[in-house]
Amino acid sequence: MDAIKNLPQHGKCIAEYIWIDGSGGLRAKCRTLDKKPSKIEDYPEWNFDGSSTYQATTENSEVILKAAFAFPDPFRGGDNVMVLCETYIWSDTTYTNLIPTNTNYRHFAKKIFDSNKEEEPWFGIEQEYTILQSQNKFSTHPYGWPANGYPSNQGPYYCSVGGNVCFGRAIADAHYKCCVYAGITISGTNAEVMPGQWEFQIGPCTGIDQGDHMFAARYLLHRVAELENLTVSFEPKLFPDWNGSGCHSNFSTKTMRDGSKGMEYIHDMMKKFEAKHMMHMDCYG
Repeated sequence: MDAIKNLPQHGKCIAEYIWIDGSGGLRAKCRTLDKKPSKIEDYPEWNFDGSSTYQATTENSEVILKAAFAFPDPFRGGDNVMVLCETYIWSDTTYTNLIPTNTNYRHFAKKIFDSNKEEEPWFGIEQEYTILQSQNKFSTHPYGWPANGYPSNQGPYYCSVGGNVCFGRAIADAHYKCCVYAGITISGTNAEVMPGQWEFQIGPCTGIDQGDHMFAARYLLHRVAELENLTVSFEPKLFPDWNGSGCHSNFSTKTMRDGSKGMEYIHDMMKKFEAKHMMHMDCYG
């Protein structure tokens, strides 16, 4: 397979279009371009069957992909690229006007971020995940766990080293290197509390870049695991008696980072949050 990666492409570029489907999962398909585009606007629109991705009905299944964020392909190398896309559907049967799909959250989020650019919102997100291996074609269990039981109690696995307590380092390291190669703003990684569970950190990123880099990193992680016939789960709670996988968010604005008055501003914000604390708890737990 390594030899195939180095075959000449005669100036052609392979572009892997990636999008978020109607269930929040990731999908992808590839196309050939005559050359590597120099800017995001130069990537051609493409389409797919949205009735197979929970994004359209069979009667009107065409969904359009529009490029939003491109980055180097660490698996194919060369001038090949991966392209994170937004999804759109036709507003009516005249096929003259595109509107964002209901799950095109990036489209709506970007409007919010663009309206507050002067505050330079920074995000840092800690994404935890569990590596799963197949027991048979119908069931999986966390990587490194006994096939028919549970490992010893949690405690020695967090930031661990050693083959008896650390499971999946090769996957985490390969993912880390893929992200660095691709220009993803990854700032670190570590083994987590549950065996077979890891975390990577994305950020600090400004505005919509955080979402782009996070989903690109998630996609790369799925691809790395796929090479070893493993899968990755971002499910928050796989087992009731073991630590779950969170996605902890760190956030600040330009005003909050102001050394002279930032803390005062944060305290004022907390008072405003306090007034609606129970409503927030009902919404977010």
